[in-house]
Amino acid sequence: MPYHPNPARYATMQYRRCGRSGLKLPAVSLGLWHNFGDVDVLQNFRATLRRAFDSGVTHFDLANNYGPPPGSAETNFGRILKEDFRGYRDELIISTKAGYHMWEGPYGEWGSRKYLISSLDQSLKRMRLEYVDIFYSHRPDPDTPLEETMGALDQVVRQGKALYVGISNYQPAEAAEAMRILRELGTPCLIHQPKYSMFERWVEDGLLDLLGAEGIGCIPFSPLAQGLLTDKYLHGIPDDSRVAKGVGFLTETQLTPGRLGQVQQLNALAQERGQSLAQMALSWILRDERVTSVLIGASKPDQLSDSLRCLDNLQFSAEELGRIEGILRG
Repeated sequence: MPYHPNPARYATMQYRRCGRSGLKLPAVSLGLWHNFGDVDVLQNFRATLRRAFDSGVTHFDLANNYGPPPGSAETNFGRILKEDFRGYRDELIISTKAGYHMWEGPYGEWGSRKYLISSLDQSLKRMRLEYVDIFYSHRPDPDTPLEETMGALDQVVRQGKALYVGISNYQPAEAAEAMRILRELGTPCLIHQPKYSMFERWVEDGLLDLLGAEGIGCIPFSPLAQGLLTDKYLHGIPDDSRVAKGVGFLTETQLTPGRLGQVQQLNALAQERGQSLAQMALSWILRDERVTSVLIGASKPDQLSDSLRCLDNLQFSAEELGRIEGILRG
């Protein structure tokens, strides 16, 4: 059936300014890292994308290698853009990235100008787009001068292939240098996408302070620690989980008694707050005003809707924050 978006889609979503830029992003954005490849069910992820837009989620985040197989998430997203969202492109923020392995040979990964621009050209063809809103350097390249990588980002903006640029997985020192180079080139860095959750907090050791001082947005990925910060593993390993299937980055060896004990305690606190553990974990990240948006995944529409309810309670008392710190340090 033809798709007609919810006319009240902007009524409940919160939008935050991305650093000191003119761009606002929804407090919750949808990532297509998993669940949108050729191995997944088209009608399911079509329904998830529709539910997202109906809920005011305007930002869809991709990368060249998302799938599996690599590239298929962009291809599938491009199909749904054409069939469902053709008349709504100007209401969407679409991002993609390049940096990880995408094709064979010396030009198929990392941060050279050759790779980044070739990759973006391929991404635009897969998604049937003339431009993306944000193009990221997905990871720093130890063998390519940062000036070349940032110069490629500047070039794609000047060519009209991207409106903004960002970086992902850059440590504070290299992030600061990348930001300086981009600023001098005249294409300022819009946003940084780091891995950040209650169980992965390296961004608190300088990166968040840097982004706040520089007026640059932050959009954490893996905020639920690949599903660990949900109720999925409270009572063992479900047969349909990624851990049981041996796919993804969360492994059975990480589900130690100590870690699962922390999850149980965090879940109890979330219930006291009237939230699920996933909702509390997202709220905990969004409580920081330096965070523009939090990037979630969803395998089905109802999972997305459940995560969005984190916005109903973003406030934490000092006592709650102290309890969380005690659990995480225990």
